[in-house]
Amino acid sequence: MGIWQLLLVGLVMLLGLLGIMVPGVPGSLAVWAAVFWWSSAEGTSQAWWVLVAATALLLVHQVVQWLLPAAGRREAGVRKRQLLFAGGTGIVGFFVLPVIGVVPGFVGALYGWERVRLGDHGAAVASTRVIMRSVGRRMLVELAACLLVTGLWLGVLRWG
Repeated sequence: MGIWQLLLVGLVMLLGLLGIMVPGVPGSLAVWAAVFWWSSAEGTSQAWWVLVAATALLLVHQVVQWLLPAAGRREAGVRKRQLLFAGGTGIVGFFVLPVIGVVPGFVGALYGWERVRLGDHGAAVASTRVIMRSVGRRMLVELAACLLVTGLWLGVLRWG
């Protein structure tokens, strides 16, 4: 697989990660499709095992999503920019503090946004809790699953 095709696969994964923060965009499906594209082009057993692991992880993610209560973004008063900001800092946190950094990055960004908006620590904490209960948990679970798939793909590219 050439460098340009690898860059395109990475771009599809990045768009899938960003698509998680936009309601109605199938971000996890885009990440899985990018892994499928890469493993089909590579054709090695290692590439196929990455696809199997990605499929299993994203299926587990779907089960967890199904078990979590669903609530609307609008009911919680959450803005799209706020979710994009939180998702972006969660992605950065995943790579700065490998794997576990997605949680403090995501929740910390939500709290920071609410702190600036409301100006009070107590109100910001309460608002962050409401956001996490309504849409944050579901989004964080999907983001973490897709970041694990992306990290697995990057790890295989680097050390595989």
